Amino acid sequence: MKTIIKSLLLILLVSSAAVTRAQTNKNVRTLIVFFDGLRPDYITPEAMPNVYAFSKQGCYGAQHHSVFPTVTRVNASSYSTGSYPGTNGLMGNTVYFPIVEKKKGLNTGEYTELNKITEATHGHLLTAVSLGEALQKAGAKMMVFSSGSTGQAFMQNHAISGGAIVNPGLILPESFKETVIKEIGPAPAKIKPNTPQHIWVTDALIKYGLALDGPLVSAIWFSDPDGTAHSDGIGAQSSMESIKSVDAQFGRIMSYLKSKNLLENFNIIISTDHGFVTNVGKKGITEFLIEKGFKQNTESEDVIVAEGAIYVKDHDLTIIKKIVSALQAEEWVGAIFTQAKKAGDVKGMVEGTLSFESIHWNHPERSSDILVDENWDDRKNERGYAGTSFSRGVAGHGGLSPYEVHIALLASGPSFKKELKSEMPTSNVDIAPTVLAIHGIPIPETMKGRVIIELLTAKKAGKKLKLKKETLTTTAEYEGGKYTLTLVRSIVGDYEYVDFAKVQRVKK
Repeated sequence: MKTIIKSLLLILLVSSAAVTRAQTNKNVRTLIVFFDGLRPDYITPEAMPNVYAFSKQGCYGAQHHSVFPTVTRVNASSYSTGSYPGTNGLMGNTVYFPIVEKKKGLNTGEYTELNKITEATHGHLLTAVSLGEALQKAGAKMMVFSSGSTGQAFMQNHAISGGAIVNPGLILPESFKETVIKEIGPAPAKIKPNTPQHIWVTDALIKYGLALDGPLVSAIWFSDPDGTAHSDGIGAQSSMESIKSVDAQFGRIMSYLKSKNLLENFNIIISTDHGFVTNVGKKGITEFLIEKGFKQNTESEDVIVAEGAIYVKDHDLTIIKKIVSALQAEEWVGAIFTQAKKAGDVKGMVEGTLSFESIHWNHPERSSDILVDENWDDRKNERGYAGTSFSRGVAGHGGLSPYEVHIALLASGPSFKKELKSEMPTSNVDIAPTVLAIHGIPIPETMKGRVIIELLTAKKAGKKLKLKKETLTTTAEYEGGKYTLTLVRSIVGDYEYVDFAKVQRVKK
């Protein structure tokens, strides 16, 4: 309740100041741009000239945060609802709903899989109000344009809310599909880099989203550099080409707005879902649990693994503790989280773990028994990019290293200050409440993010924001050594931002 009251006060402060041009000018719109897997060190004059130039003209949030787990659909849901998984109920890229499938998790990248959850939960795919729904309630609409997965596109505006979704594999509402294909053309095939589809969704955005008589809020999500870097690695030639490709499309957007004299009418907010690391892992959680005898086989229902989330049959505490202890001894395993000992506690109920509450993952129905992250270190890859994870594959994300959590926030337009670099922490959950505040629309109680008032053009921002750092530590003995887990958070008032987690093992 305290957080909600503070959010409402912030809205009142911004509204009463009456200085953000968006609130006095009905012709202001907002465009949200996501570049999937965009590390801050990609934003250079050489790699991304258009985005780099944009970063210098408006606001640059140097302490922006991805939401953990640092994966795509978690962050699509978190930005669209202004809330963490513990509130919105989307717990990972792979989620476990035994009411739908008892033996395995569901891939949230697929719209068809999400539909199964929607049907099984009687319409409660997410358990928080989305930006699109809040806009619809105020008589406005949101349109989403995405060259990524159908699931990612859908999670940005899952209720459609009077707007639309345009994606190569999904156009909603169905009645809009024929119009898009007729006016934009059929979606091209996906290739690497995914340039043809980036062009196609940009064409659609320009046609339907960048006009004063169009949606109040539009969002475009480019699937690169993530899609290419997963297979080819950070800094690979193809990965760098994919970065230039999406930057070029952003350049098209800016050129169009300039040609139509709309730059003073559009707020533009740029973010990403996560950073990226080089992977060197050899072992996975399911494989490990089977090897240690905790799970019978890949199809057994005794223990279910959905990415890093482990669900133990009947929540057997004895088995949960044994699994945690075994994982704590493994060098490739990083931070481990469990249910809180009691409500509000940052310590987990199993020795040496922190609670789901400490990372905003404490959903009352959908949290697992254990949440595991892979270990990480600061090693550089052969192309000089720092950040290495013990996950499997070539390169990826999902963990609590600073290389995956730390991302950039860029914003420019009539509602934002110019040439400002902010060191105050922000998160993807702050985007939706900020957009609603800019347009004078009430913020739903389920939105746990804050209005980023330090970036707005309000002359009176209220009480000065104060930042403090918090370090949470817990330890446990395992056979042959000691496991220490440290979690660092940035605190602004009642808002807690998870910076990173680090594990240290000392062998006996």
